[in-house]
Amino acid sequence: MAIKKSALGGKQGKTKMEKKEIYSDKLRGLLDDYSKVLIVHVDNVGSNQLQQIRTGLRGDSVVLMGKNTLMKRAINEHIKKTGNSNLKQLEQLLKGNVGLIFTKGDLKEIREEIAKYKVGAPARVGLVAPVDVVIPVGNTGLDPSQTSFFQVLNIPTKINKGTVEIITPVDLIKKGDKVGSSEASLLTKLNIKPFSYGLVVQKVYEDGSVYSPEVLDLTEDDLAAKFAAGLSNVVAVTLGLSYPSLVAVPHMIINGYKNVLSVAVATEYSFPLAEKVKEYLKDPSKFAVAAAPEAVTGGGSAAAPAKEETKEEVAEESDEECMMNLFDD
Repeated sequence: MAIKKSALGGKQGKTKMEKKEIYSDKLRGLLDDYSKVLIVHVDNVGSNQLQQIRTGLRGDSVVLMGKNTLMKRAINEHIKKTGNSNLKQLEQLLKGNVGLIFTKGDLKEIREEIAKYKVGAPARVGLVAPVDVVIPVGNTGLDPSQTSFFQVLNIPTKINKGTVEIITPVDLIKKGDKVGSSEASLLTKLNIKPFSYGLVVQKVYEDGSVYSPEVLDLTEDDLAAKFAAGLSNVVAVTLGLSYPSLVAVPHMIINGYKNVLSVAVATEYSFPLAEKVKEYLKDPSKFAVAAAPEAVTGGGSAAAPAKEETKEEVAEESDEECMMNLFDD
């Protein structure tokens, strides 16, 4: 009797435990090779769509999907083996229907590449709307017998050339609301696919740090503006506490100069930098000539109004000029 070769020594399929171990080894290897990971939400992403994303990212990145429990166990084993406790932050991000994209490329470019593979999807009954759905104005191409759908949803229409025409835009579904059967039927009849699905980056893990994907959109100008705002806060706090810091010292010197100048103006006390201010206060016309020489050469008409300036206004203007010259020598 002939015996089939496969019955004796054919290649047997791997057991469930062996497959889990192979998967864990792969994940641990990726953790060794890559320091940047995108945590992506994968709801409503089909297998064909996912395969297209894998192909598009091939070369710089590796897409890994799997059960959260299996991924967490593999990460925890890797932490015990390597002592890299930073990976605990990655393990804590594995909640819900998520996957991991390991990459060595530019994170912003990888996210933009992922966004290319979004596909349109119809509004299914019971689905929570990820965006607002608005029915636009225009001819629907439907015959008048279909007006009942529009009446149920309170959509104003008219019959134009034997077809139903929507006369005003209508907010059909709000973001976060569940799609009803009437809304789903109407959108299907209008051949509108209001939703699009793809991998959505939720968090970014990079060298032990976890941050929001919005950080990837920051430009150098944004960073400079945020740095300047932070610097202003430091100056305000240190000035309020009278605590000298590198950024507050110039302001403290100027404020100190103002105080000493005020004392010198109000008393007989004087010092070289105060002499010019006192000279202006004694004869404000000198300041008017220095500030607007072109007006004086035009006939001297500007000098007379300048004498009407109050003592406080001249002192303030002179104070600003002296402060500009304080560090000139």
